Amino acid sequence: MVRLAPSILSADFASLGDDITTVTPQADWLHVDVMDGHFVPNLTIGPPVVKSIRHHTRLPLDCHLMMTNPGEYLGSFREAGADRCSVHVEVGDTAKLCAQMRDLGLGVGLAVNPETPFEAVEPWLGHIDLLLVMTVHPGFGGQRFMAEVVPKVAAARAAIAAGGHDVLIEVDGGIDAETVGEVARAGAEVFVAGNAIFGHDDPVAAAAELRRVAEAATA
Repeated sequence: MVRLAPSILSADFASLGDDITTVTPQADWLHVDVMDGHFVPNLTIGPPVVKSIRHHTRLPLDCHLMMTNPGEYLGSFREAGADRCSVHVEVGDTAKLCAQMRDLGLGVGLAVNPETPFEAVEPWLGHIDLLLVMTVHPGFGGQRFMAEVVPKVAAARAAIAAGGHDVLIEVDGGIDAETVGEVARAGAEVFVAGNAIFGHDDPVAAAAELRRVAEAATA
């Protein structure tokens, strides 16, 4: 099942509520990029903005925590209305962070950077709900899709199937109508798109086209 998660990083923050309303007919989740200026060289939003979004939409809020210390904020994101959070395997303390998310009632996501091998996340497939495979280096929107990451998506799909795990594969970075089919065929099910949706003159039509291409690729 194809799930689209428009990334609000590419929305107009001066009219964020309107932008969310616009894409809702073609959105399954909303993707919220949280950057701390340390783990990645950019600074974005935190729990107060998530709380504001929660008041505006019933869509599940999928929060990607690009942070060196996500454990200090997981409770705040849950209180603000996040439905799931993804922390990076690269920050360490994975067992503790997964358990903390589970205890808070959050969907448990684990993110992996392009240069990090699949073997770093494979031991955790039985402990998570979502594997977020970055198809760009995290930190900024609008980057070029890294096709060399596609084999990692395929490896994850094979391992999930072999282990009988109930884990969704999400991809984020450079996802558009030209690239979404490739990662869908490799086994991705959740597609984060920012510029490809919010940068389009007709965001709903753009999202619908992404969904059509992804579904056609896996038909």
